[in-house]
Amino acid sequence: MTLEELGRSAGAEGEVVAQADEVSRDFKSGSGVTHALREVSLAIRAGELVALRGRSGSGKTTLLNILTGLDNPTSGSVTVLDRQLSGMDETARARLRRESVGMMFQNAHLFALLTAEENVELPLRLAGADPAQRTKRARQLLEYVGLGQRAHHRGLELSGGEQQRVALARALVHGPRFVVADEPTGNLDSMTGRAVIELVSRIAHQLNIGFLVATHDMNIVSASDRVLRISDGRLSAE
Repeated sequence: MTLEELGRSAGAEGEVVAQADEVSRDFKSGSGVTHALREVSLAIRAGELVALRGRSGSGKTTLLNILTGLDNPTSGSVTVLDRQLSGMDETARARLRRESVGMMFQNAHLFALLTAEENVELPLRLAGADPAQRTKRARQLLEYVGLGQRAHHRGLELSGGEQQRVALARALVHGPRFVVADEPTGNLDSMTGRAVIELVSRIAHQLNIGFLVATHDMNIVSASDRVLRISDGRLSAE
């Protein structure tokens, strides 16, 4: 299939799709305070794959949650696709994620008894999309990630790598311009993980999508356009 058939992401190459300015996030812990993020600033641009490194508990997941509107910063501001998250209620944030932001996780979170095609089209089904169009879109994306012939296999019949590719297709089905992934190769062997991240890199560059991937995987680090490191809530470039 061609990029024209898939539908290239809207927006100019290199535009900022997500930005954090001086973001801090504090959590109360007993009688004290945990500083999960400390004055973090970053910008993710369309068409780039950015790796986010850091030990467990360093603030990676907290940062992803704030950039997708799942959590609120204690201070600072977040802008996603030119929209200030602080000015949006929960319903508007959920709509932004549903329409313009993709998400992947370490576990593919597929419905075991649904087919690959049904899993991919699920976000469009929940959004009330036309049945014929959502099925066409799901099939196109499964072809794009190399699983066209597995479209009618149930989630429980797919390997770990296949499940993550289905999850990737599902994250892309609504045409997002910004995608976050939290340890997407964490449950995969090295060879399978490398194949998944090569696919992610190709998608970022060909479809003009900004990807931010939290990871410990050096294959992802090697494939990335930029690498950021977070330590004790502070962000720096590598």
